[in-house]
Amino acid sequence: MKENTPLILGAALVFVLALLPIGCAGSRTVGPYNAPTEVARNPLEAQRLTRQAAEMMASEPVRAEKLLREALTLDLYHGPAHNNLGVLHLNRGELYEAANEFEWARKLMPGHPDPRLNLALALEKAGRVDEAIAACDSALEVYPGHIATTEALTRLQLRHRRTDDRTRGFLEEIAMRGESEQWREWARRQLSLDGE
Repeated sequence: MKENTPLILGAALVFVLALLPIGCAGSRTVGPYNAPTEVARNPLEAQRLTRQAAEMMASEPVRAEKLLREALTLDLYHGPAHNNLGVLHLNRGELYEAANEFEWARKLMPGHPDPRLNLALALEKAGRVDEAIAACDSALEVYPGHIATTEALTRLQLRHRRTDDRTRGFLEEIAMRGESEQWREWARRQLSLDGE
């Protein structure tokens, strides 16, 4: 009986090793698109880095991008980091990369209009006007009356001659509560042209 003991222990050891995942947990490469395990995620630090990056996106875009990628390494599912990274790509004319980030953000922030609005801007720059209008409509579905989206959609409609029965109402809304005096004046000018 003692002669078989090493064979039984050896077979048990092979069985146990077969159940273990290949590689060690510590050897797994973690990066912006290779999410850490649920235990290793750090959403609070990702949020802090995203806020920090937002403050420097205009003045230090390279540093802001580095912070956003760090945030996504900490939490791949942090929608605002994807959205802001998309804005940086959009500002550089990297439309495919921008649209990809906005899609991530849209899925992770289902009730927020910004990723949809930003996606519309990227689609318009790519010459995909109908899809851009649909993205604006989607933003207004999740956040009715969102003024930035209303402005973008109305500008899109007028620029590309895609006005519809909503356009005049959008212009009236912008003339009353546009984000800036420049937007309000633009809407008033468009309304006066329409009345001529």
